[in-house]
Amino acid sequence: MTSTTLFYIIIAIIIINFIVGKMLDALNAKHYNDRIPEELKDVYENAEYEKSQDYKKTNYKFGVLTSTFSIVLTLAFLFFDGFEYVDTMARSYSENPIVIALIFFGIIMIGSDILTTPFAYYQTFVIEERFGFNKTTKGTFLLDKLKGWLMMAILGGGILALIIWFYQATGNSFWLYAWALITIFTIFMNMFYARLIVPLFNKQTPLEDGELRNKIAAYAKTVGFTLDKIFVIDGSKRSTKANAYFSGFGSEKRVTLYDTLINDLEDEEIVAVLAHEVGHYKKKHIIFNLVTSILLTGLTLYVLSVFISNPLLSNALGVETPSFHVGLIAFGLLYSPISEITGLIMNWFSRKFEYQADNYAKNTYAAEPLITSLKKLSKNSLSNLTPHKAYVFMHYSHPTLLQRMKNLKS
Repeated sequence: MTSTTLFYIIIAIIIINFIVGKMLDALNAKHYNDRIPEELKDVYENAEYEKSQDYKKTNYKFGVLTSTFSIVLTLAFLFFDGFEYVDTMARSYSENPIVIALIFFGIIMIGSDILTTPFAYYQTFVIEERFGFNKTTKGTFLLDKLKGWLMMAILGGGILALIIWFYQATGNSFWLYAWALITIFTIFMNMFYARLIVPLFNKQTPLEDGELRNKIAAYAKTVGFTLDKIFVIDGSKRSTKANAYFSGFGSEKRVTLYDTLINDLEDEEIVAVLAHEVGHYKKKHIIFNLVTSILLTGLTLYVLSVFISNPLLSNALGVETPSFHVGLIAFGLLYSPISEITGLIMNWFSRKFEYQADNYAKNTYAAEPLITSLKKLSKNSLSNLTPHKAYVFMHYSHPTLLQRMKNLKS
């Protein structure tokens, strides 16, 4: 195989992925005006339903614009030897492979982020603002960007530097050391994400003593679940949308509730949502996802180790001097169809796990408050109640609201 053939395979993968994605989006958009199922008639009033349809259509059109811009930019970068230009620029500053790689990825990632920032700004301050979701200030928006770049430089740059160092020291056996490094990092972040990373962006406070905390404690006791760390996060700082999540293991185990969730739901509904989250923990879904993620990372790194030394990878992107960092970009583009397949499998498991967590909440607490909470959350986020089945299969990590309701009532 020649580098030219590999180049056109990469182009084909990018274009096919784009076309399939747009076809699915269009198919889903055709169902925006479907009649609401009888079981969901009470989710929206007429005016609210019209607003939700408008929100979906607006996001659909904006999504077409942003994804088209992205693919045009990517193809232009490939056809006009953008990677060769950036690689040459990086090499002008250093001869050290690690420094060159860090400069190379820094230019590409920050450059890409700067180009797409106007779209993110419009999404936040025009679309989300228009539909009453946005609470982000321009100062918070800018600070989030700067903090994101800083974290990318420290964490992403540090891991990349170590992986390249492993490659230089051990050759194609580097994948074992890289896998060990990423595994340790993944477990560490799962344990301490809420303690170390979240405070950089949000304020967390322990849930105050009172009726809600007492109800949560009473439920936790009935299922033999230690739940001392319950935190409230200031989600309203950025959006009116609500959420709750479980994080950590052992002594770092905690539940985080968005303040918007507490404002939107009744106490019984919040306990039902927590019962669902406890179900994930009790059913070992968190462990399954963690172990599967680690195994998939190992598989990806092993496949990378087989091909990374081949100069065809770098040459396919128009870069004459073979290098780990350019080969990594080419490999990522070529590996994307496999990533899509593994993503579909993980989404299938995720939807299955949501049913199991719902059943756990139904059996250990009650189905009705979970149903009403799901309806309220769907209403408040202007969710799509009639998504196309193919779109759900490809993109949804959760079953649809109707599917979850039917399961909870069965």
